[in-house]
Amino acid sequence: MQYFLAKTEPSTYSIADLALEKETIWDGVHNHQAIAVIKTMKPGDHVFVYHSIKEKRIVGEAEIIGEPYENKADMRFSWAVKMRYIASFTGPTLVECKASPHCKGFLLVTHSRLSTMPVPDNAVSWIKSYK
Repeated sequence: MQYFLAKTEPSTYSIADLALEKETIWDGVHNHQAIAVIKTMKPGDHVFVYHSIKEKRIVGEAEIIGEPYENKADMRFSWAVKMRYIASFTGPTLVECKASPHCKGFLLVTHSRLSTMPVPDNAVSWIKSYK
């Protein structure tokens, strides 16, 4: 099982929305680097949900429950994946991630504008310790 991070603007779609709906199609990803990450996701992989803009914090976890696919409903080239809510929690902020040696090599720290990214193994257990 791999871990990923997916960013969302909470005013558009929040962890509370995912908790309420239980499942969602994670879409709207147009960046080619982020699309390449989505293509590597497999059912059973987990995703940390990150609220961008004001919070800049990991706020929950979801599980991939479908194979990634090209989103033909989007007029722009994009890919999507189906995921299921697992939990909400108050995880580390971007500032805390940048300060932690556990996040060395984590794209959230080095390429913080990327919307979807893998999470290095050394950061997974550190993030989970916030639960």
